[in-house]
Amino acid sequence: RLSLVGSEMCIRDREHSMKGIFSVLVENKDGVLSQISGLFARRAFNIDSLAVGVTERKDISSMTIVSTGDQRTIDQIEKHLNKKLDVIKVRRLEETKCVLLEMMLMKVSYSQTNRASLIELCSVMGAKIVHVSAKNMVIEFHAAPDEVENFIELARSFGILELQRTGAICMSRDQR
Repeated sequence: RLSLVGSEMCIRDREHSMKGIFSVLVENKDGVLSQISGLFARRAFNIDSLAVGVTERKDISSMTIVSTGDQRTIDQIEKHLNKKLDVIKVRRLEETKCVLLEMMLMKVSYSQTNRASLIELCSVMGAKIVHVSAKNMVIEFHAAPDEVENFIELARSFGILELQRTGAICMSRDQR
């Protein structure tokens, strides 16, 4: 009975959990990434994905942070990000109103019997084979995070040797 109650609590918590997608412009200075990640660590906020890169201006970097939590937690993350001195702008994006992509590199083993199937999978999914050796391939794939997950599951049967993912990057669809 206790585990059932515990399971019900866990399911209830998942039902109230939501994804927070934050596009954060920051000053491109030493230590800014450390400050932001420290903010999440100190408050026990989870980071599902974090991608950082320079923008069209070399003095400004863009961070895409994806986190999950209840409404209060997501609101708190936004509030705390806005308080940081090196943060220029915080935008909370809705998944349905933005382009959300992730890139992945995957090294997969193959044999002569399943090589054609692996090439066909890449072709159907829109993945690109960027390196081929005698026993493995390196595959590049970029898509929405759930499509990346799907591709990984489909490729598992071939034997994934190594996997690298960038984390999500995101841009609003509107002209703001």
